[in-house]
Amino acid sequence: MNAKAILLMGPTASGKTHLAIELCERFPCDIISVDSALVYRGMDIGTAKPDAETLQRAPHQLIDIRDPEESYSAGDFVRDARSAIANSLANDRVPLLVGGTMMYFRALTQGLAKLPSADKVVRAQIDKEAQRDGWPAIHAVLANIDPQAAARLNPNDSQRIQRALEVFRISGKPLSDWQSEASADTGSTEFIKIALQIEPRERLHQRIEQRLDRMILDGFEDEMHRLRARPRLTRDSNSMRSVGYRQFWSYLEGDYSLDEARDRSLYATRQLAKRQLTWLRSEERIFSVDTLEAGAVATISTYLVQQLA
Repeated sequence: MNAKAILLMGPTASGKTHLAIELCERFPCDIISVDSALVYRGMDIGTAKPDAETLQRAPHQLIDIRDPEESYSAGDFVRDARSAIANSLANDRVPLLVGGTMMYFRALTQGLAKLPSADKVVRAQIDKEAQRDGWPAIHAVLANIDPQAAARLNPNDSQRIQRALEVFRISGKPLSDWQSEASADTGSTEFIKIALQIEPRERLHQRIEQRLDRMILDGFEDEMHRLRARPRLTRDSNSMRSVGYRQFWSYLEGDYSLDEARDRSLYATRQLAKRQLTWLRSEERIFSVDTLEAGAVATISTYLVQQLA
């Protein structure tokens, strides 16, 4: 029988961490984080990172494994996740991969495309065009070339828009075509996919807004001051491109007011949730549960008993 791992996927503010801990009390699970921001040390409030008491109760792997000045790629995640999965299985436990970074889930289950290497000249030209026209305009250029890739990206996601356009200009082939040719080396691991969703959408939006306001009250601005004091960290660092961090860095630079930073962060987070939900709807063989429904944990547990048998 194939080894099995659980993928617990959901949009931001859908209650993934709480539900994962509940499942750990019912099954012999090891939690493995699937989050591109939780990997960074010192980014605690703005990522809603589980506190020390929660992590002691239910340890999470792949949290606090990089300094925010460092980069962390989907390839890094796949390597680390495979190692964590193997260790968990070797101890006769069930790997429980929890998070909302859908690109990481895709890389793990579908594989990584062998993309062309970066080209500094091409990147510099794209940056020049963006400075002149703005990233939304560059996003529109990408949409004409590769509508599938553009649909997954926020018009202000400069890093990923740049890379998608760079790949096309180097190779003449859209990024989505490269990605469709990827193949995953998952060995004998079978993935049990569970999607957390909240309906109607307005309820999720309310949770996102409440969580953001709680972050601000808990000292997110102070956290940003500490991060900006790090000499090698800049607003262009990969970690600072995370939702919320990008907007509050601009606020501290004087680009706009605190209220505007809050509103921009709220909008960006809602857009992120929309993309996450779109991705989840495109997944095949996935078990969907509304987190806020009474008995959601029991429903998932019953499903897992069947799938893990």
